[in-house]
Amino acid sequence: MAAKRKSLSTAVPSENDWRTESDMSTLMEAEKIEKDPKRMAAVRKLAKSRLLGLAAIAAEGEDES
Repeated sequence: MAAKRKSLSTAVPSENDWRTESDMSTLMEAEKIEKDPKRMAAVRKLAKSRLLGLAAIAAEGEDES
């Protein structure tokens, strides 16, 4: 006689369930980053660089307004 197989759950997580799990993971990772001075320094450096780049783009269009 063959052994009975346990049926796998057929429930598929909803988009909202998936988003909630993803958001929780993101917030947990953000806390780790905020507590690590080296990682935060690197984030700030990158953010400043991107902001300066965006400011330069924005300034190019100011004389055309």
